[in-house]
Amino acid sequence: MKYSYLAIDGKNKKYRSEVAAESREDVKRILADRGMTAIEISEVKDGVTGEENLPWYQRDISTKDIHEVELPKKKVLTTLHQMAIMMKSGISLSMAMEVLLDTEADKQMKRILTIISSELYNGVPLSACMDSFKTFPEIVISLVAAGEANGRLDMAFDNAAEIMHRELTLSNKIKSAMMYPLFLVGLTIAMIIVMSMFVLPSFANVFLAFGSDLPLISKAVMAFSDFMLAYWWLVIIIVVGIVYGFKALLKYNESFAMWLAEFSLKVPIIGPVLSNTYVARFCNIMATLTDAGVSILKALELSRDVVSNIYMKDCLSQVIEDVKIGTPINVSMGHYDVFDSILVSMVRVGEESGMFSDSMHKMADLYQEQADESTKRLTDAMTPAMTIIVAGIVGVVAVSIVMPMFGMYSVVADSES
Repeated sequence: MKYSYLAIDGKNKKYRSEVAAESREDVKRILADRGMTAIEISEVKDGVTGEENLPWYQRDISTKDIHEVELPKKKVLTTLHQMAIMMKSGISLSMAMEVLLDTEADKQMKRILTIISSELYNGVPLSACMDSFKTFPEIVISLVAAGEANGRLDMAFDNAAEIMHRELTLSNKIKSAMMYPLFLVGLTIAMIIVMSMFVLPSFANVFLAFGSDLPLISKAVMAFSDFMLAYWWLVIIIVVGIVYGFKALLKYNESFAMWLAEFSLKVPIIGPVLSNTYVARFCNIMATLTDAGVSILKALELSRDVVSNIYMKDCLSQVIEDVKIGTPINVSMGHYDVFDSILVSMVRVGEESGMFSDSMHKMADLYQEQADESTKRLTDAMTPAMTIIVAGIVGVVAVSIVMPMFGMYSVVADSES
């Protein structure tokens, strides 16, 4: 059975965790062997993590199984950085876990660390402990397992932190690059709605009151405005239907999803951004994993899993199958157009020279630079394009309003004469 405990060490520092034991006396004996004195001991019932001993304001009220919780990547990255620093400083794993538990403010991460610490004391390897939690990516678990095998947990945590840092940096760059174009798209949609439902109907009533003959462009714009006013609910249904229909096609129609994934890599301007980003991510993960001593096949499988494009992922799956039967990686990659000749050549150099991870590191940096340049070009192209679209919409609406005004003036002039 399991017991949760609150204990102090020789320096009066408090520790709270769990331990498997036959009785409370066994718990006291285990703690004494660790140089700690028990203050509170309570039995853990039916998977409860001992939080009943915490004040109500410190408890995590979430009902979701902590093993299925996915914490933000920034939170995981912080924990990995802390572990890397302590491991490099020569602190033992058990002491590092106690330090993390003592300083961790996030309730869910504290629950995870508490369970891991308890399992470590019971002899479970750290990688196996982490593997039971969804919040730790498989790449991180593989690096920790490799670190346990070669006795370099400090390098394992350092490499894991570096991988997550690069992933976060890349994601943030893409989000930042798309922020302004998305803002312009939202502004355009909002402007169309406001003009169609509030501005144009007011002018339409004025024009009808004067009995002026509306030009074709004005009639078209007014008709669009009338349609939006009368059938806005239908527009919403159609948009929602298109979105859900598109998602259903992607989920249930494999051939359509594969075609779209391949097509997205060939779209001008956007394609290079996606392609360079995926290849940079693949090379970076391959370099880090092979550096850490992970086997080539396992590294290929993990690197494939971080690529979100299913067409490129399928190509990598075929490469993995070829490698399993003895085909060199560069030969297999050369069969697929998603891998350009530079990458294939550098993979070949790395395989033949025995410096595969070095070659992958260099290619990761190269493709990352290309991805940054492609992203900048995309942003530079989208900004004027969206500006032109907004200006065009405003121009059409302005012309549709101004042109009938001249007709109104002629009607007023004729009535006065």
